[in-house]
Amino acid sequence: MDFLTLFLIYLCSVLAVTALLCLCSGRKESFLTRSVDRASQVLSLVIPTQLQRVTHQALHRIFHTRSCLFVVLHVALQAAVFGEYTWEVFVYCWELQFHLLLLLLPYLLLAGNLACFLLCSRANPGTVTKSNAASLVKVYAYDGVLFQRGLVCPTCTVEKPARSKHCSVCRTCVHRFDHHCVWVNNCIGASNAGVFLLYLLSLTATAGAVAAVTAAFLIQVLLLSNIMHGTYLDAQGQEQPVEIPFLVQHLFLTFPRIVFMLGFVILLTLILGGYCSFSLYLALTNQTTNEWCKSRRFGGSPHLPSQPHDRPLVYKNIYSKGIWRNLKEIFNPPTVLERKKK
Repeated sequence: MDFLTLFLIYLCSVLAVTALLCLCSGRKESFLTRSVDRASQVLSLVIPTQLQRVTHQALHRIFHTRSCLFVVLHVALQAAVFGEYTWEVFVYCWELQFHLLLLLLPYLLLAGNLACFLLCSRANPGTVTKSNAASLVKVYAYDGVLFQRGLVCPTCTVEKPARSKHCSVCRTCVHRFDHHCVWVNNCIGASNAGVFLLYLLSLTATAGAVAAVTAAFLIQVLLLSNIMHGTYLDAQGQEQPVEIPFLVQHLFLTFPRIVFMLGFVILLTLILGGYCSFSLYLALTNQTTNEWCKSRRFGGSPHLPSQPHDRPLVYKNIYSKGIWRNLKEIFNPPTVLERKKK
């Protein structure tokens, strides 16, 4: 049980760190940032002023400016996982005569994921400029609730098209703004939302494929060793039937790095799978993350200037056109001419 306790602590630690990193992604003021700010207020009584200034500058650079830190972390995690998969899992599975296509599947998915990653990070998300603002205003109608006609961005000094938002990290307005993703170091908007969805799907599939092949290898090892049907001697020298805790401990002692990697990849697959499901829901209903968050908070917001005070505001998604047309719009954003034809 001591081993299982340590292993569960490891799994919980990986899950907690991954969840905190995901909370940081795409938020102007994330949970982690607020927690650090509160902690810094308490520690300011004992920490030297110079050290406080350096720490504040470092945190601001990480979470409020465009930085390659999370991109490097992203690449490092993939390199670590595939390094372990290549040098141990692939070699062992090849010796056990696993099908070659099954072993190469994670690499094929990784190649597709890297291509989507490069396209998503390098693409223009749909920047609103003074030259294209007038045409972008005509693409989407204003719903009168989340998006009001005639509002001007005080930073960019351009009229804000419907479904756009100013990103404080990129310091520009983005058409059909979804969120700013620190993992690709770019905003997600009208022009790269489809590629970002493919990036998420391919990343989830890659992690799932690595987890599936690794789990199949460990199960095959247990079957070949016949340990699943035997007994073992406990600390008192008595025979005990083999149970799951003993099997996990046996695998950990035999393949420690593989077991640690499998635990991390399984948790990553679950987290990415949940986020993919949410992103697919937004795509099929023609919503952005920004719009979804605003609509959830809308019940407690005050009346907008254009709305009568005696009428409650009712939000309705006017941009949804059906599942297939919504999905098509993600990969082929509408233009002014297309909207006029309709």
